[in-house]
Amino acid sequence: MDLRKLKKLIDLVQESGIGEIEITEGEEKVRISRQGASTQPLIMAASAMQQMPMSATGTGPGALAASPEAEPAEPAGHQLKSPMVGTFYRAPSPGAPSFVEVGQAVTKGQTLCIIEAMKLLNEIESDASGTVKAILVENGQPVEYGQALFVIE
Repeated sequence: MDLRKLKKLIDLVQESGIGEIEITEGEEKVRISRQGASTQPLIMAASAMQQMPMSATGTGPGALAASPEAEPAEPAGHQLKSPMVGTFYRAPSPGAPSFVEVGQAVTKGQTLCIIEAMKLLNEIESDASGTVKAILVENGQPVEYGQALFVIE
C-alpha cells in the first residue's frame, strides 16, 4: 500500500474521531486504530505483523519509524533466571512471610521463590551464595523462561 494512501487513512481516522479502521486491498491488509487517550493512530500491516506509531504531523519515511522502548537498568551481579514459564510467588502460601528479602544472605540450594506451572508448585533454589541485591519480579506476576528473577552478589 502506498504511503500517500496510508497518510490519507490516518487523516481520516483523526478527523472523524472513529476508533479503528481496517482496509484490505488484495493480499495487503492495514488496520489503523487510536491509542487510549492519545490521538496518535497505530498502523498494523499484515505483511509486517507489527504496530508502528505514526507521527500526526510527519510525512515520508521518517513518519514510519517505530519508537524504541526503554528497558530499566538491572543491578549488577549474578542473576538467577527462571527455569520455566509460570507464575512467580515470593512466599510458600498467601499471608506467609517471603522466602527471602532484599539484603538477606542466601546459600546455594536455599529456596528463594515458587513458580507455579500447570497447577504444580516448583521451588526455585539459589544457584549461588551471596546477598540478595534485588528482586526483579512482583509477587503473582507471570514469568518467562530465562527471565531474571533475583540479583545475588
